[in-house]
Amino acid sequence: MPQYLVYGLPLSCDRALPGLTLFPTASEAMPEARVFLGEQPDAWNELAQQATQWYVSPACPENGEPNLRGWQVAGGEYFWLRYSDRTEFILDRQGRQIWANWVKPLTLEDTATYLLGPIIGFILRLRGFPCLHASSVAIGDRAIAFLGPPGAGKSTLAAAFARRGYPILSDDIVVLNQQDRHFWVPPGYPRLRLWDKSARALFGRAEALPRIVPSHPTWDKRYLDLSAQSYRFQKESLPLGRIYILGTRQNRPEFPQIKSLKARAAMMSLVANTYTTYLLDKAMRAVEFQTLSQLLQSISPKQIDPHTDPDRLPQLIDLIVRDVRS
Repeated sequence: MPQYLVYGLPLSCDRALPGLTLFPTASEAMPEARVFLGEQPDAWNELAQQATQWYVSPACPENGEPNLRGWQVAGGEYFWLRYSDRTEFILDRQGRQIWANWVKPLTLEDTATYLLGPIIGFILRLRGFPCLHASSVAIGDRAIAFLGPPGAGKSTLAAAFARRGYPILSDDIVVLNQQDRHFWVPPGYPRLRLWDKSARALFGRAEALPRIVPSHPTWDKRYLDLSAQSYRFQKESLPLGRIYILGTRQNRPEFPQIKSLKARAAMMSLVANTYTTYLLDKAMRAVEFQTLSQLLQSISPKQIDPHTDPDRLPQLIDLIVRDVRS
């Protein structure tokens, strides 16, 4: 089975997964997770009869079906997640096995977008690793994280750093691996996901980057291949050195700006920008809160207020690099 290392998680699959590079040696620090495509656990039809609804997303697409439904099965031994497009994932409670199924015209590329995002994020949460909804770049020997809600510009900013020659550590998920009062960020995988608007701002036209899912031309999400010769992917974990929270874009000449945050505001921003929070139980939330409290004792997040003009991104990068090195 092909083997990978994604966000510090050793992963094997019965088929090659798009966007990932082979990692021949499994990590000893974390047990492997195995992905089974087009399969279900043994006696699943009987087990599914014991399903208890556990989560229903408030958001609904045009067909009126919730984006995501979740059940706990067999007394919580399994989690069963079904998206509105009928893509399904079954996970065991230990985060060791993942079964994935989809229906035509969906493809493996569609399923991989879920797997490499919220599903892996939830697996890491099951294993006790809090995750931030963030992108991360390497400046010197430190990981720098950019937090923010969807559309805040995390991936766009990371891609701008990539074009300046900085190594990229992860996109969308920043895993907090705490070791002896320090927080280490493991590498994700060598892709940055960008909307058409971001691709046009950085590369002049959206078509400069390939689509994540070629079979769905209406979904305007693309990727920047960090394994290409002109870019750098950070393959080793780095200690977290600085956290920036992306604020509101401003159309004023004095922007972009960086400002300090008071402890309460910083904590609220961290809590608001953790990953897959909607799937956490009380025990996971308690671990998350304790970890974030310890994180604030070692790193004081700052807020970035970018300019609305994407041509000001180089100025923002210079500002961030000076702040990190100061």
